[in-house]
Formats: sequence, C-alpha cells, structure tokens
Amino acid sequence: MKAVEYIETERTIMRKLTKEDAIDFYTLNLDEEVLKFTGDKPFKNIQTAVDFLTNYDQYEKYGVGRLAVIDKTTLKFIGWCGLKYSQDKNQYDIGFRFYRNYWNKGYATETAKKCLDFGFSKLKIEKIVGRVMKENIGSIKVLEKIGMTFKENFDFDGQQGVIYELIRR
Repeated sequence: MKAVEYIETERTIMRKLTKEDAIDFYTLNLDEEVLKFTGDKPFKNIQTAVDFLTNYDQYEKYGVGRLAVIDKTTLKFIGWCGLKYSQDKNQYDIGFRFYRNYWNKGYATETAKKCLDFGFSKLKIEKIVGRVMKENIGSIKVLEKIGMTFKENFDFDGQQGVIYELIRR
C-alpha cells in the first residue's frame, strides 16, 4: 500500500510528520489541556520527540498515519490529524490534536473530514472509528460533525470512553 504523502484542505496542508517537527510535537504535548483527554504523557525532552518521530512507522507499514497540519496562511505547524491503523484491533481510527489557540475554529473538523474522505475513497478502507474519553465533549462534537455515530462505550485507560464509527458508503 502506498503511503499518504500530502493532503490539502481549504485552510491547511497536511503532510507526513518528520523529525523536523520534533520541537512542535514536544511543545504541543507540554500543554496539559491538550493532553487532558488523551491518556498520553508529555515527552521528556525534545530528543524523545525526535526519537518518536524517527521511529514512527505507520506510513511504511499501513499507508496511513498522523499528519502534520500546516496553516496555509502562516505556514506554521498548528497540530496533527490523520488515520492510524491498530493491528491488535484490526481497525483504523481518526485522531487529531491542535495547539489550543486553534481550538473552536473548525480546523479539527476540516482536517478530520478530509482524512476520512481520503481513507474511504483512495485507500478503500471499509470502517473508521474515533475513540475518545466520554468527558471530551469537543472531540465528540468533531466526530459527530464529520458524520460518525456512537457505537459503544469502552474503557479508555481507566476512564469512560466512547467509540464512534463511520462505514464507507
């Protein structure tokens, strides 16, 4: 499967993550509010972010992956969005994370919708899910706006979680 290289939306460019994104990746994950509902911990330092990005193998293994989201106007990294394949679950999921000053401006919805379209039309994926903590109302709203519907509850690292899904038409 050929990996995604580049996706464009009205306001953004999405491209593969590289180790050059390490400072932004590190900084994004320093914000406690950004990580509040993710179950993730901040990177220990920039080098751990470099190591993570250097070893990120979703593109090569599965043809999908989280993508750097670049604002077309400023050409700045504003977050990430994209599909991820979980081999243990045999599922593709949509994920997104943005710097807080880009919240509530439609970026997550715009980029997630485009990633879903890419997954269904170009990669012919049959089903994509979204997993979020039940308290994460903002992300749930994004999943609903992009057409996903509630499927079930699940244990999200000891927290109540919900799974939304969308099946290719």
